[in-house]
Amino acid sequence: MSTTSNDASHEFLAFKLGPEEYGVDILSVQEIRGYDTVTRVPEAPEYIKGVINLRGVIVPVLDLRLKFKLGSATYDEFTVMIVLNLKGKVIAAVVDGVSDVVRVEPVDIRPTPEFGGIIDTRYISGIATVGERMLILLDIEALILSGDITGATPVAA
Repeated sequence: MSTTSNDASHEFLAFKLGPEEYGVDILSVQEIRGYDTVTRVPEAPEYIKGVINLRGVIVPVLDLRLKFKLGSATYDEFTVMIVLNLKGKVIAAVVDGVSDVVRVEPVDIRPTPEFGGIIDTRYISGIATVGERMLILLDIEALILSGDITGATPVAA
């Protein structure tokens, strides 16, 4: 009898945005780097910091604190960029710090609570409890591949 992916535990890279911990599927993480100089792009939204040259690939840099309206970002020695690779699209997400890789059992993941449309939860896939910790699990693929990040609009076939 085979085990389905719904029955298996998943690993998430845990990171901080302010006092809260978030998690992103470890399989989408290409690398973690220190915050570096970013080249600004004219007329980009505030949360798009600009682009970096990553070994010959021009990578957009998104500040998740600004994207999620969590207050102004402070860049210090703990600030890092998580380089993500989703369906061939590479983007760097700026976060306040990375803590560890956490294994989460499916039974420990709860659905995102309903906020009656007051809070946009479309990029949150669930809330995980691991011991005393609570992780807000991001649907990073939905966030990165959405039109408001890539600037792409769906094209009819």
